[in-house]
Amino acid sequence: MTPFIRLLPKDRIIRLQSVIILAVGLLFALLLGQRFFSVGNFQSIASQLPILGMLALGMGITMLTGGINLSIIAGANACSLVMAAIIVNYPEQPLLLALLAGLAVAIAIGALNGALIAWVGVSPILASLGTMTLITGLNILLSNGAVISGFPAVIQYLGNGNLLGIPVALLLFLLVAVGLWVLLEHTTLGRSLYLIGSNQQATRFSGVNTARVQIAVYILSALLGWGAALLMMAKFNSAKAGYGESYLLVTILASVLGGINPDGGFGRILGLVLALIVLQMLESGLNLLGISSYLTMALWGGVLILFIALQNRKA
Repeated sequence: MTPFIRLLPKDRIIRLQSVIILAVGLLFALLLGQRFFSVGNFQSIASQLPILGMLALGMGITMLTGGINLSIIAGANACSLVMAAIIVNYPEQPLLLALLAGLAVAIAIGALNGALIAWVGVSPILASLGTMTLITGLNILLSNGAVISGFPAVIQYLGNGNLLGIPVALLLFLLVAVGLWVLLEHTTLGRSLYLIGSNQQATRFSGVNTARVQIAVYILSALLGWGAALLMMAKFNSAKAGYGESYLLVTILASVLGGINPDGGFGRILGLVLALIVLQMLESGLNLLGISSYLTMALWGGVLILFIALQNRKA
């Protein structure tokens, strides 16, 4: 047993997640055998993970500051509806125009959240809850709750294409995750973000412009939502005000399961990515077993409780 333990990562949270992944894999190997460990199943997991992953990254970076972004799903849908409307109604215009319009919407939403929190002093949960309600209402009002569909092949390729057998969406997600890891671990903004999560007042007294950092974080969170919106459009070949609503609580679950402290100041991108793998493995395996999605959600909660218990267990 000792040689096996030496092979595990030294980081305690990453080690726990690695053990959970191995345990889940072993469990489904016994229950499902080749059905679970098939190329088709792993490609299915790989194609489903990127959308949730983008949203979870957007949620996770706000939680690192001790905040939260409840408007990330509504904001993503707003971006997708704007981009879809331009693509469908103005097909003669370059695709770049639609992408920039969605990008502008994301920046506006992120700046609104950041300003409410950093300048007005509204708590993150209330600020993002307010913007979520506002944006959801506008999404339904302006689209009449209708589905907008019919996008060019280049958009659909992002959600359904493969490169050397690997879903393009997964490659894009991994690229974004690596970029975010670099930002958090090797830039001034990343260090400031962790400091704010640890002690915002002390960080302000040390000379860091905490308001600017908070606004930047919420804009970055909204931009990750824009990335998720693009992948949703690509995967479903459509946009709608209500897409992805079930993902909201799962993004929070993935962030906490990934080792991000809800009070801020601690967490790693690698941990969040491993947490997403755990959740997708569980969902896929339980679906193959024919288990209700409601029970799946309950089991996700059980995994979270088990993880927290193991994480806080005295050595």
